[in-house]
Amino acid sequence: MNLEGKQLIGADAVLATGRPIHAINPATGEQMEPAYPGGSNAEVERACELAWQAFDVYRETGLEQRAAFLESVADEIEAIGDDLIERAMAESGLPRARLEGERGRTCGQLRLFARVVRDGEWLDVRIDPALPERQPMPRVDLRQRHIGLGPVAVFGASNFPLAFSVAGGDTASALAAGCPVVIKAHSAHPGTSELVGRAVQRAVHKHELPEGVFSLLFGSGREVGQALVADPRIKAVGFTGSRAGGTALMKTAQNRPEPIPVYAEMSSINPVFLLPEALKARSAALGEAFIGSLTMGAGQFCTNPGLVIAIEGPELDAFVAAAGETVKGAAAQTMLTPGIFEAYESGVSGFSASDKATEVARGQRGEGPNQCQAGLFTAQAADFLADEALQAEIFGSTSLVVKCADLDEVKRVAEHLEGQLTATLQMDDADVDVARQLLPILERRAGRVMANGWPTGVEVCDAMVHGGPYPATSDSRTTSVGTAAIHRFLRPVCYQSLPQALLPEALRDGNPARVSRLVDGKREA
Repeated sequence: MNLEGKQLIGADAVLATGRPIHAINPATGEQMEPAYPGGSNAEVERACELAWQAFDVYRETGLEQRAAFLESVADEIEAIGDDLIERAMAESGLPRARLEGERGRTCGQLRLFARVVRDGEWLDVRIDPALPERQPMPRVDLRQRHIGLGPVAVFGASNFPLAFSVAGGDTASALAAGCPVVIKAHSAHPGTSELVGRAVQRAVHKHELPEGVFSLLFGSGREVGQALVADPRIKAVGFTGSRAGGTALMKTAQNRPEPIPVYAEMSSINPVFLLPEALKARSAALGEAFIGSLTMGAGQFCTNPGLVIAIEGPELDAFVAAAGETVKGAAAQTMLTPGIFEAYESGVSGFSASDKATEVARGQRGEGPNQCQAGLFTAQAADFLADEALQAEIFGSTSLVVKCADLDEVKRVAEHLEGQLTATLQMDDADVDVARQLLPILERRAGRVMANGWPTGVEVCDAMVHGGPYPATSDSRTTSVGTAAIHRFLRPVCYQSLPQALLPEALRDGNPARVSRLVDGKREA
């Protein structure tokens, strides 16, 4: 493993001169080498210029060439081998099995988008042939397809050093749409980012694509990220992180002379509703399973179940007792960074200090640095509704159980919630009528509504929605996971009366691109 600490700008590796970034091993507190000197406006300028130069060429690559490129990125990542897993383990504190699974997901979604590209459905080709004899007015020839928005800035996430970072979902969907990508690597895992970035570089070179299709920048603080979003050649942003970070980028993007979309995934507490008959039938089992979801990965998932809502009574008491006992046995886990650990501790301390929240149980204390001690608290619904501090996300293995007097109060709590990525109904067949009353509220509040599961775990597939109303995401009309993610980085273009020689291949008579098309209102395969 040969890490150089350099920015990857197009085909080049460039040593910047800004304030250096060092990865910190969160399990030991050790500073890791090499240093990654931060970039400046010069590196941003060069990366964006190369991306802009590449755009018109890359967006017109054939479907097969672009699909093969995405598959090559996956192949190159896998070819790094164990060096990638070992570096990611050291930089994140995550266990080997989790990171091997995340690598599989990363490569799997790249190959999934290769299939999407080949299918061509995302082009959404629509053709309305000319009707010169139509009365009272003739119709001209109109043909529509989708093209990429332009170069996309992608920000790596702290909690997924592979699947939501350099070659993660935002990058895969943007590249699939025909958009060059400029990555701002997360400072928590620069070595992992460099390894993956060089894999993407190799795939770009192998397929003889313009070098500006991909660049990777490093930078401490906000200078590089803000400069990237402000650059007029960047046409969209993909971000996964804090609400503060996402809203700062949204402000920059909207204050540009040409505002651009920011697709930011930010904050979600993912409420779980325990319905009466399910609680009556399996309260203890639900309590144990809930803590398994809560403590997975030290709770560092955007879909972590941070809130439980139910009608108070002996069944809910049994659930809380079972969950509390399970929490007590939960081992401490290393968190991703010292900063995330400090924020977690601050959030839990706020619950502990509140006279509106009651501590049920805490997990085992860790012996090393940055280790998350799980927690479970309860509060009355009236207190929850009146106290914004109880409604805030705690990123980690702590959750709050809200006790409601009746179904009407459950519905009031549901209506009061901010936008969420997920909402879960734990229910039995006899709970269908209650669930039916909650469902319209949850559809308005969340991007994914589920029954009898737990929100942790996001399947990468055609039907998945990983999004939701603000502040879960900045745009509830989109998803950052699943094949529909490609549509974030596309826009329609209509071609009126253009000669065949000027039309894109997918719009020409005879359908030489062999893609699905809507022709005069009828679907043609």
